[in-house]
Amino acid sequence: MSDPTIRRAGHNDLTALAVLFDEYRQFYGESSDRELARRFLQARMTKNESVIFLAEHSDGEVLGFCQLYPSFCSLAAAPIYVLYDLFTRPQDRQRGIASGLLGHIERYARDNGFVRLELSTARDNQAAQKLYHNKGWVRDEVFLHYGKATLPQE
Repeated sequence: MSDPTIRRAGHNDLTALAVLFDEYRQFYGESSDRELARRFLQARMTKNESVIFLAEHSDGEVLGFCQLYPSFCSLAAAPIYVLYDLFTRPQDRQRGIASGLLGHIERYARDNGFVRLELSTARDNQAAQKLYHNKGWVRDEVFLHYGKATLPQE
């Protein structure tokens, strides 16, 4: 397999991305709902609320994606990106696709004036943690992260 092309996703990519996004959600225990996935991604793109990159084979087959949400760091008084979603199809793992996506977004963030990338991952996702460590990401040992639902879960 040749190296995949990594590019910013657009509205024409929604159908293929929705398939992967649905698989990503299932990886984290959510029920399959491809239409929900498509609507969610379409809304993020339409409202310019995220930046999505995809990795694709030379034949146009989508192999993986990542989604960044812009935010800010008050202490640095500068913009940052939150890497919220990173997914590679199971059959395409261990081929450097996720690593390529990470390298791409690092350059993209730096070139666009974002001073940091942040992410969180499941405690039991050892493969992802190893990848992040190998790519120079540093685990936060200072701050604890909390969350609280504001709407009842269905």
